[in-house]
Formats: sequence, structure tokens, C-alpha cells
Amino acid sequence: MTALGSPVRESARHVLARCRELVRPELRAAVGRLHPWVAEMAAYSFGWCEVGGAPAGAPGGKGVRQALAVLGAEAAGADGRAGVPAAVAVELVHAFSLLHDDIMDGDATRRSRPAVWQAYGTGPAVLAGDALFALAVETLAASPGEPGTVRLLSAALADLVRGQADDLLFATRPWTGPERVTAREYEAMAEGKTGALLGCAVALGATLGGAPRDTVTALDRAGRHLGVAFQLVDDVLGIWGDPAVTGKPVGGDLREGKKTFPVLAALGSPAARHLPALLGSAEHAEEAAALIEATGGRTAALAEARAHTAAARELLTAAPLATGAAGELTGLLDLLVGRAL
Repeated sequence: MTALGSPVRESARHVLARCRELVRPELRAAVGRLHPWVAEMAAYSFGWCEVGGAPAGAPGGKGVRQALAVLGAEAAGADGRAGVPAAVAVELVHAFSLLHDDIMDGDATRRSRPAVWQAYGTGPAVLAGDALFALAVETLAASPGEPGTVRLLSAALADLVRGQADDLLFATRPWTGPERVTAREYEAMAEGKTGALLGCAVALGATLGGAPRDTVTALDRAGRHLGVAFQLVDDVLGIWGDPAVTGKPVGGDLREGKKTFPVLAALGSPAARHLPALLGSAEHAEEAAALIEATGGRTAALAEARAHTAAARELLTAAPLATGAAGELTGLLDLLVGRAL
């Protein structure tokens, strides 16, 4: 992996910024078609305004999914603007999923601000999420491209829902015994919850750019591997990351007792038999982190992230993609999963 601050990483950040600038006007226009109150909640979720509608410069997301859609079109040899409808649609779906995610998980903050459900109420936040989902489908259905794009989005949404359902159910299952969550089950959940929409983004862009079906399929698979690798790295940073970089407290996932990959991998070691008693406790978070590392949980998570990264890179290398866009996709891969590798 390339080092932090390297030219490759700076180039990837430039790609993200370029794609955001290309997509932002159409994304704002789409949100502007919503009911004014719902549009305000959506704008708040994107960091564009404060409660009440006053303009804000709150930090939004990186715009990864919209960048993948634009690069998917460019990888097919088309102008990046061909992928903008796909970029808007997946960004709207991502925003919808975050609104509902925060409610389901009880997360009160998002990007250092009150989550939408905290700022506006649970019912209004659900309504805003539903509106964003409907707007995403409408945006894609109205695009002048391949009619199969709505089917691609629908399939990704079905996988996302399955992944979210599994994630919620994992919380009810024991740490040990025959009903425990396995590392493989966790990866399948991560592919659905995170990877499906990343794969869909680049596949939709490629479809609108005129790519053949085999290329679209390869890009979808690459995006799914990227999503799993991203989640695994996020799990590592959720335990050992620098709060100044991640924006998360050290050991937050351990205090909350989340079933993340490093924990599940560590539980496979007999030496971690006392680990369940340490999880879900602020007092024992540091001890739990040390035990997970000592029993190989951190190493296993990073090794699996590297394997998924290599699989994504192999798919991108083998597919017949336009050279410039292929390089930018690879650079984006390095930026997203190289944070802890």
C-alpha cells in the first residue's frame, strides 16, 4: 500500500473532489424537488444547512459512491457526465440508509452533529429517508440510459436490506457456542450492508457509459470486495484508530459490544475465552483490545482486508477499462482501505 500523503493518495483525493463538483449541482437540484420540509432534512443530512434551513458548511461525506459512478462511466470510455444520474441515485440511497441506520442503531450523532432523528425527531427522519429512497429510484428511472439500471439498483437495495437485517440480528446472538456469529457470516453481512451499494455505484456508471455486461459484472464484484475491505479496516480503526483521524473514541466499538471482525476472529482462539466478559464495558475496553490483538484478531482482520483489496485490484486489472479511469479507480481503492494496512 502507498504511504499516507503520497502522490497517489493526493491524486485520489483530487478525484473525489472532481467528482463531487460534477455531481453536486444535480444532487442539489434533485433534493430541491422534495417537499420543502423534507428537503431541509435532506440538506441537513448532507451538511448543507442547519436546522431551520440556514446555510452551513458542515463536513459531509467523502462522496465515494458518487465518484465510483462517475469513474464507472469513464472506465467504459464515456464522459463522466454520463454517470451523473447514477451518482445522484446512489448518493441519495446512501443518505437514506444512514438516516435509517442511525435510528436503528440509536446513534445520536453523525459527522460531529446531531443525527437527523435527534435534530428533527424520529418520525420526520424516517419520512426523509423514505423520500430520499423514492427520489433515487425516480432519478435513475428518468435517466436517458439503459433501462436495466433500475434493476441493478433494486438488486443492490435488496442486498443492503439483507445485510442490515443480519447486522441487527447479530446483536441478539451469543459470543460463543453453536449460535455464535462466524467471521464468514460477518463478511457476508458486510458485503450486503456496505459492498452492495459500492458495487452498484460503479456498475451503474459503467452501464450508463455503455460498458458490456461482463465489464459491468466485474466492476460490481470489485466494488463489493472494496466494501468488505473498507468495513474490515473500519473495524480495526474502531478499536485501535486515532480519534483525531477517525472522529471516533478509542475502543468505542468494544464499549458498545459490537460484533466486529477482529473480535469474532479473536474468539476463535482458546486464549480469548475470557474476552466475552470484557466486551460492552468501558472499564475493560483497553484490556479487551489488548487481548484481541494478542490472540490474532487485528492481524486476521487486516489480512482479510488485504485479500479483498487484492481481489478488487485483480478484477480491475483484468477488465477492459479505459486506462485513466482504471488508474483512478485503483487509486481510490488505495485511499479507502489503505488507512490501516
